[in-house]
Amino acid sequence: MNETINTVKYPEPSQWSDLMTRAAASTEQLEQTVAAIIADVKKRGDEALRDYASRFDGVTLADLRVSDAEMDEAALAVDAELKQAIALAAGNIERFHAAQRMQPIEVETMPGVVCSQRAVPIANVGLYIPGGNSPLFSTVLMLAVPARLAGCRHIVMCTPPGKDGKVNAAILYAARQAGVTEVYKVGGAQAVAAMAYGTESIPRVSKIFGPGNRFVMEAKMQVSRGAVAIDMPAGPSEVMIIADDSADAEFVASDFLSQAEHGPDSQSILLTTSEALAQRLPQVIEECLMRLPRQEMMRKSLSHSHVILLRDYDEIMRFANEYAPEHLIINTADADALAQRVENAGSVFIGAYSPESAGDYASGTNHTLPTSGYAKAYSGVNMDSFTKKITFQRLSQQGLRSIGPAIEVMAENEDLMAHRMAVTVRLQKQ
Repeated sequence: MNETINTVKYPEPSQWSDLMTRAAASTEQLEQTVAAIIADVKKRGDEALRDYASRFDGVTLADLRVSDAEMDEAALAVDAELKQAIALAAGNIERFHAAQRMQPIEVETMPGVVCSQRAVPIANVGLYIPGGNSPLFSTVLMLAVPARLAGCRHIVMCTPPGKDGKVNAAILYAARQAGVTEVYKVGGAQAVAAMAYGTESIPRVSKIFGPGNRFVMEAKMQVSRGAVAIDMPAGPSEVMIIADDSADAEFVASDFLSQAEHGPDSQSILLTTSEALAQRLPQVIEECLMRLPRQEMMRKSLSHSHVILLRDYDEIMRFANEYAPEHLIINTADADALAQRVENAGSVFIGAYSPESAGDYASGTNHTLPTSGYAKAYSGVNMDSFTKKITFQRLSQQGLRSIGPAIEVMAENEDLMAHRMAVTVRLQKQ
């Protein structure tokens, strides 16, 4: 029996906040360490990046940029089966995101007053792609495909090199397929700093996207306070599963473990009205876990995961919407009805055959999602993330006459007399 998973039966609402606690995302020491790295990159540029590559990645880099020859070499190194899988995933991601394009709108609010809006791409965007034990080539697709569709002119990507000084071949192959403009062998907080402020090699961007470890996340938060926009605040990954007696316990266990695989700070939560499922799940998780690698890391994640038995679906949906999970799996007999009651979630997976893995890779939705309860106010990455919406207005003489007096009154009552004058002088000369 797996004793590490906390099982709670019928907690009172006053106890819910404790069960919703995530792993701490930041500490004073982390903030200071990241601030020092950012300041160093701002001051020393490429020299600092090479020093950090030697210190953290154990590699000496002559050129930070990935060459065309390296891109060609990577394409040859990726096997045909993976290329086909990447093509399928990229196609689905493109189809779903292309459908999100905002059409220009134009409205005549009054005769002679025409207001319009159109989406304009962010010219320069930066993508951060983690390397390490799990080189996330899938994240390249999730970020670069919508950036290309949106019309971003420069799509800059940073990702750490391996000990051999090379970037993972699948990451480079996905980058070329998805439309990345240039790739740099830089990881960690220093990569975020480089894209935020620019160096001799790496151009400054206007918005930074992508997941990473706590140093990367802290760096994104720090540079967002003035230098550059970011996709969203983020912390450790999480999944919430709603399941009933109809759910296959092995399906639920595999969803728990696929989330735990993201990292030791990840969290999995089951909400159920089924005492039988709540009682059985820890044993099934243990049986499934024994068939997998990375068991030590996953056990750390499971140690702050929960099985929560609640009284009814009203309680379940109140709990779920208050937690605002990054991923929400609804594996119940009436999954569609419950999905209609979701108010706060990054991405929702409906039915027994919709694992989180589908959205992580190939269904077409984006896997870059708000965590730590930010789904109450933030969306996951989508086409809007790579655009700005600019409004326009054109007023004829008739249009200004129709709204001018109201503008004059409002400006005068706000004691903004130059605003009033800008209208008055025009009305007087008609």
